[in-house]
Order: sequence, then structure tokens, then C-alpha cells
Amino acid sequence: MKRDPRFGPGVPRRVTGFQQDGEGHWAAELECGHTQHVRHDPPWQVRPWVATEEGRAAFVGTMLECGACG
Repeated sequence: MKRDPRFGPGVPRRVTGFQQDGEGHWAAELECGHTQHVRHDPPWQVRPWVATEEGRAAFVGTMLECGACG
């Protein structure tokens, strides 16, 4: 897959679902099989949608960078 210049050093991958790690932080499951943390930790990371099931469901199908594939 050719890297899209709108994205950073990772490779854009579609979100297929979400899981929680051992500390209770949410991670997006990506189509490549890797995961990417999506924390809501203001003021550094503002992602209030992570806190609800409905919010996470709305982000399934969107693109996130996979640093592991980059």
C-alpha cells in the first residue's frame, strides 16, 4: 500500500474494532492485525468519543496510522 502524504510516518489502516489493555486503556484494532492506543487524556490527547461504546462504534471504519506497519 502506498503511503498517503496526509498521514505521518505510519501506514493508514482501517479501524475494525476496539479492545482494552491490561490497564483499561482503549486501543483500536486495525485491519492489519496491529493495535493503536486511542486514549482520552486531556489536555494531551482529547478523544472524548473513546469513553463510550457509541463513540467507539462511530469510529469503526475510519483510518488511523499504524506505526508498526510504517
